[in-house]
Amino acid sequence: MSQHSLIKLAMRYFTRRGYTVDREFGKEEDDAPARKFDFVVRKGSEIYPVWVKDWNRTVGVNVVISVDKASRDIGLFNPILVANKFSEHARAYANRKGIRLVAKSDILREVRAL
Repeated sequence: MSQHSLIKLAMRYFTRRGYTVDREFGKEEDDAPARKFDFVVRKGSEIYPVWVKDWNRTVGVNVVISVDKASRDIGLFNPILVANKFSEHARAYANRKGIRLVAKSDILREVRAL
């Protein structure tokens, strides 16, 4: 699995969960906040922006706040942040704001199980 980037793993994870992945969302427009997201996923009429942080360290609350702000700037809510791991403060903020956090270990566990 190590030869795959976290973005590719995340796209595979969401595809297997029944989402449609759109990598081009906001790329054609001159919309800086939309370009911050790596892709969006769609399920029915719902659209969720996905931001992947492929760091070898814990993602803190400041990154989660940035994701929250960037998603609101483009008019989308309930963003998804994918990273290796998250701090407790990041998890608490995300829980209050409806931001979904997906750890790399969760993705690997599900991808291997299928």
